Amino acid sequence: MSILRPEYDAGHFNASLQGFLPALLGIRFLEVAQGLVRAELTVRSDLFAPNGFLHAGTVVTLADTACGCGCIAHLPQGAKGFTTIELKSNHLGTARDGVIEVLATAAHMGRSTQVWDATVRHQGSGKTIALFRCTQMIL
Repeated sequence: MSILRPEYDAGHFNASLQGFLPALLGIRFLEVAQGLVRAELTVRSDLFAPNGFLHAGTVVTLADTACGCGCIAHLPQGAKGFTTIELKSNHLGTARDGVIEVLATAAHMGRSTQVWDATVRHQGSGKTIALFRCTQMIL
């Protein structure tokens, strides 16, 4: 099992993702711990699809970013990085306001692959918005 690299905390990811898509969407990291990552974003109308609901890509980006940063924070010794080789999402609801949050947890942290699961919820209601699984290949 890979062990958390302590230099990869929430502050590190909040700073290092500036100027990239996660920061443009407003993703904020709250916690990075052994085998888990928590992050959130405030729902805004510019993140909606033309149908007036939160764009699924926004939800996927929140979950994928949390899983990817979890992988980075737990890369095994000698690894050069990672790349996503598969992701899947099941969208169960949506949000039009408030804050959505993600809890990503490691399902498998091997030397050649990692698998992360994430649940995206509406913070105010607790309603599950999406379930997500991401598999990363360690480089």
